[in-house]
Amino acid sequence: MSDRASADGSTGAATPPPEVLFTGFPGFLGSALLRRVLARGDGPVACLIQPQYRELAEKRAREIVAAVGDGGDGDADDSPADADDAPAVHLYEGDITEPDLGLGSALDDPDLLAGVEEVYHLAAVYDLSVDADLAEAVNVHGTEHVLDACERIGIDRLHYVSTCYVSGRYDGAFTADLLREGQSFNNHYEASKYRAEVAVRERMADGLPATVYRPAITVGDSETGETDKLDGPYNLLRLLLAQPKRLAFAFSVPDAAETELNVVPRDYVVDAVAELSGRPETVGETYQLCDPDPLTVPEFVAALSDAAGRRTVTVPTAKRVAKAGARVLSAAGVSVEPATIDYFDHPTRYRCPNAREALAGTGVSMPPFESYVDRLVTFARENASVGDDPMT
Repeated sequence: MSDRASADGSTGAATPPPEVLFTGFPGFLGSALLRRVLARGDGPVACLIQPQYRELAEKRAREIVAAVGDGGDGDADDSPADADDAPAVHLYEGDITEPDLGLGSALDDPDLLAGVEEVYHLAAVYDLSVDADLAEAVNVHGTEHVLDACERIGIDRLHYVSTCYVSGRYDGAFTADLLREGQSFNNHYEASKYRAEVAVRERMADGLPATVYRPAITVGDSETGETDKLDGPYNLLRLLLAQPKRLAFAFSVPDAAETELNVVPRDYVVDAVAELSGRPETVGETYQLCDPDPLTVPEFVAALSDAAGRRTVTVPTAKRVAKAGARVLSAAGVSVEPATIDYFDHPTRYRCPNAREALAGTGVSMPPFESYVDRLVTFARENASVGDDPMT
């Protein structure tokens, strides 16, 4: 059942039906990207939301519409709408795990969603410890249902947010043109996102106009440090902050010294997707949004330790022992997800030549981790209650 919300930018008069559909709102990336899309004049936008997130979605939609209507996007190159002609955001309760996205006949109604021309699919379970059934239902079948809806509506373009970690444990340099390489996977999250991208690529081969974006490990905003989930690298930060300043300990598994930990801030991912999605020549392309010069694991630990004010000693530890230690720490109240240990000896190196070329001269560039790590640490310290639960 569709549900057109009043949390839009209209001044009371009826607004045109949506031309853009978002999944993954009001999530971390989806909220920031929606603001950018509206600011450049695309829309009206429909957001597929789950009922339990309605209140948050309405709040964020109002804030985004108000900011864009007031010209408050923070990008001098954007030309936002006047406050009297603010863009519209319509909220539709649905579920990507259902065959018709839970929207029924709304997909065929020209006054509702049948006029959608562009889809941004960000909804997924972003959780390294997700179980197989949930990962399959949301990440794989959910993406297949979005693809079916795209074909049913007859959209002009799909923007699909994948992940660099469709690589699994590929041994070597992984670029945007690689996908089916016989790789193994660290967890069900990686495996499910791989199968989802395979499904997208198959539809692209059949003629679906789409662009695929593969972010690396995404952390908070490089300017504010803001994030809505303290997971991934934040596990290491929690471990450091739980120990004395004079001497802290961290795991060092075999091969960590040669392992790259590829981390990108949210604003880089959003800026890159906003830039690339607005250009017709990027249809059919896949872009890895990664750090072209990432830190090794020891370098990353050192940078995080400096920002956290900790003198850290890394202790050589067998991988299975490190995972067992992470479980013990978590049980003792220091949340350290054992699944993150797999990335301390991850054999894949991510490269992004086509993304760097496409973004050259646009002002969108990847900042060095050392230039913003202090902001990540400050935000995490001041917002410890954020937690690490995924939005599912």
